[in-house]
Amino acid sequence: MPVLVHPVEHSQDTRVGAQAWREAALATTHKAHHLTDRCGQEAVTMWQPKDSVLDPNVARHLGRAAHIQPWRFRVQMLRGGGTVEQPPPGEGVTLWKSKMKPPAWHARLPLPLHRDARALQTAELVHAHARGARLAAARLGRAQHQINGQLQQLLRQREATDCRLSEVRKGLLINRQSRKLRGYRPKSEKVHDKADSMLTWEEEELKVMKRKLEKDMEKSEILLKALASCRDTLDHCFKERLQAVDLMNQPLDKVLEQAGRHSWLDLSRVLTPRIQGQKTPPPDPVGTYTPECAAALHEAKQLLVESKDTLMDMARNEEHVMEQQRQISDHVSTTLAQKMRETMELKEKMNMTLGLMRGTINRCTKFNQEMYITRGLIKGPLLKSHLETREKLDRPLVRAYQRHVGTQLPEATRLAQGTDKLHRHNAHMERNLRELQDSHRNLAWSLSCKQKGYEMDYNVVRLRLRQRHPHVSYEQAQRLVSDWDPSTPQRRKPGTAHQ
Repeated sequence: MPVLVHPVEHSQDTRVGAQAWREAALATTHKAHHLTDRCGQEAVTMWQPKDSVLDPNVARHLGRAAHIQPWRFRVQMLRGGGTVEQPPPGEGVTLWKSKMKPPAWHARLPLPLHRDARALQTAELVHAHARGARLAAARLGRAQHQINGQLQQLLRQREATDCRLSEVRKGLLINRQSRKLRGYRPKSEKVHDKADSMLTWEEEELKVMKRKLEKDMEKSEILLKALASCRDTLDHCFKERLQAVDLMNQPLDKVLEQAGRHSWLDLSRVLTPRIQGQKTPPPDPVGTYTPECAAALHEAKQLLVESKDTLMDMARNEEHVMEQQRQISDHVSTTLAQKMRETMELKEKMNMTLGLMRGTINRCTKFNQEMYITRGLIKGPLLKSHLETREKLDRPLVRAYQRHVGTQLPEATRLAQGTDKLHRHNAHMERNLRELQDSHRNLAWSLSCKQKGYEMDYNVVRLRLRQRHPHVSYEQAQRLVSDWDPSTPQRRKPGTAHQ
């Protein structure tokens, strides 16, 4: 017989399951929910920065709206009253259709394409290094080309300066030979004159020019060695940079054009309005632009500036020395020509005086001979047998009138006085003739000395005009300065045939 169970009292909790059972189920659910949220959040944070994770204390829809708000386009007011929407600044992909610009996505874990991305990054680094090496090689090559150009210009200028130095040394030899030739003049013509002073002045000026050109040659030699060393250093760095760009087919000059430079040394750089030149990168020991390249290019820049100044100074000195040497030589030649004209004038006067003196000597000699004949006629015959009666002083008339003192005849006294007077006159005439002849000989000797002095000056002028010709080398002018007398033929070496 069924048993009637008394109904239980109704409670507020109408659930049938046990509280412990229900709490265990809820705990398991909460645990699974928290684990799901944590894993989801951790999974999201592995794919995006922490700043982009939503705040768990804020509702999802509110947090998402606040998170997306900076992504939306901004409306700007224009002056005319209109509006324009612009994307927010910063990196990221602009979504023009949805009017949003999310920030750049940064993943903290490798993506599935991590290997491809790293390969592309490595290729970019390799290409960037190759581009940097190619640009450095192009700049080094252009610098080396400019250094080579400066070397060639310096060598050409050294040749011109050396040629001018040879001309100055030849001028010193010509001056020495000119003074030597003028030393062979007669003693009476060796009186110091302006021509000697001009030759001395020319020698001093030529020595000053020689020292100046020698200093230029020494300075250019030092600069030449420095340029050659810098060129070798640039070539070494250039070849090192080329090892990374051997397989790249773009010409190096094109790289400089792309970089907006005409020269790495920034000496002839002209910026185009379209391309702005790249700045010089800082030296990097492990990069393409090493400190060695920077030091080589800096040295090349300094040497180029110094070489340009040196070339200008050498060219200016060479031109100044050439003009000054020409003026000095012309001045000396003009002075010698003036001395020749003065010598010619004196020669003409002395020649006329010599002719007049020769006529006077002839006339005096003839008159003296006639006086000697007159004296002989007055003295009478040499032998007594040649005497005639009228010439004897013991004639009868003379004896008759000679006895008394008051009747002394003056014949004998007058004859003696006339003979003595003629004798004294002849002696005086002989002395005058001797003085005239001595003066004639001195004048003839002076005329001969003037002729020799004129010939020596003429030979000096002719020597200077002939030896200053550019076709005459320094060695040919050096053969002139030897110890031999110009009045005698030069001694030939044994075995030398007569040409």
